[in-house]
Amino acid sequence: MELYRLTAHELARMIRGKEVSARDAIESLLKRKENVDSKIDAYREEGVGSKSVLVDADNVDAAIRRGEDPGPLAGVPIARKANLCVKGKLTTCGSTILFPFRPPYDGTAIERLKEAGAILYGCTQMDEFAMGSSTENCGPCTKNPWDQSRVPGGSSGGSAAAVAADEAIAALGTDTGGSVRQPAAFCGVVGLKPTYGRVSRYGLIAFASSLDQIGPLTKDVEDAALLLSVIGGHDPRDSTSLDIDLPDFREGLDEPITGLRIGVPKEYFVEGLDGEVKGAVRKAIDELVALGAEVVDISLPHTEYAVATYYIIAPAEASSNLARYDGVQYGQRRDSGALLGMYEETRQDYFGDEVKRRIILGTYVLSSGYYDAYYLKAQKVRTLIKNDFDEAFKVCDVIVTPTSPTPAFKIGEKMEDPLQMYLSDIFTISANLAGIPAISIPCGFSGAGLPIGFQIMGRPLDERTVLQAAYAYEKSTTWNERRPDLKWITKSS
Repeated sequence: MELYRLTAHELARMIRGKEVSARDAIESLLKRKENVDSKIDAYREEGVGSKSVLVDADNVDAAIRRGEDPGPLAGVPIARKANLCVKGKLTTCGSTILFPFRPPYDGTAIERLKEAGAILYGCTQMDEFAMGSSTENCGPCTKNPWDQSRVPGGSSGGSAAAVAADEAIAALGTDTGGSVRQPAAFCGVVGLKPTYGRVSRYGLIAFASSLDQIGPLTKDVEDAALLLSVIGGHDPRDSTSLDIDLPDFREGLDEPITGLRIGVPKEYFVEGLDGEVKGAVRKAIDELVALGAEVVDISLPHTEYAVATYYIIAPAEASSNLARYDGVQYGQRRDSGALLGMYEETRQDYFGDEVKRRIILGTYVLSSGYYDAYYLKAQKVRTLIKNDFDEAFKVCDVIVTPTSPTPAFKIGEKMEDPLQMYLSDIFTISANLAGIPAISIPCGFSGAGLPIGFQIMGRPLDERTVLQAAYAYEKSTTWNERRPDLKWITKSS
């Protein structure tokens, strides 16, 4: 049995039951990474510190021998995106400007993983400062495990690719406009964006503070529920963290969905949606109906404004958040001999093109004379989008849509056309603007053998219903059991 193929809940159960050791699990993953990652490039920074993770594994095994329970993730290796702070570990958000920043503390989500017995296994690739939909805004570009010529999605593409290729048991990503769900769909794994405020953002290096949320990328829905139950909960160090009870989302996961009302918005099945994606999602809806759910036709009339709204609000917040990277306190600097010159040259030389584009756009919409016309109006439209969801949830329990309008596209295909790249997130952005939970799960494959995902969105703080619907569908199909065979790697190795 190859331990790297197991889910987190399977592996944790076996480690606690002494069927296998945490060291066995780590060694299995290290060997898998050695055989696979040179072609996928899922990991970055210092990659995986084999000595340190083996020490961590030995500590878990020793605790179990002493009769102690290390926690629900006992000995499970979890990867993390490069914008999540881990004490003493290189954390650069995929940007040259932050090199060689090493945080002096653990972020809350990381802290809680460790408390649950997980082993922080490695740092994954991402688009620079999470600004991208393809994990091409970094170096080197991460490849989709299903097809080396295609992107894994972004900005959490490294985390999604690592899970899909069995280089990680599970991983953390971040979702500002779909950056967990879209790569999950492209790579054929599960990606969950929790309600805004459900998971603390303390230790997440900010892109757009009112939109960012940490979420898990996993091999199945139960793992997503398990990780959310670990990393969620109130944190006084984050002023946006919700002070509410955190349930164990695995409880009741297998309850039947008879009578569940599924909203299907007409605005998400429009011209431009790939025919194979549309067909797969429609079949997924039919499967949910066969399991006892009921379909309700709904409308989310302000959906057409979501992309424009997002690309005003997110860059505006980014231009403020990234102002701190000027060569003074963090990372690298260009020393021109003059203070203003240092600022200009540092930002010019060490920010990538996409980050510069969004900083310029954000600064523009916040500038005098344009604030009311752009930023203020976008915030008003954001309220209208949230109101659309509030009205829809009066007649349905969850909303089902495609995750992405197409399967994974070719590497380089959209790099010269930012607008086309931005439209990759057209179906995911609204959930971030409204602050609601959403999950992407596999629902089929294209004729070219590429994964297709569909999205389930729920009421604020109702991750339980979202996870139950996803779990019911997953258990009635076999899509999540498929893994890329990676023959293209073994043949060229």
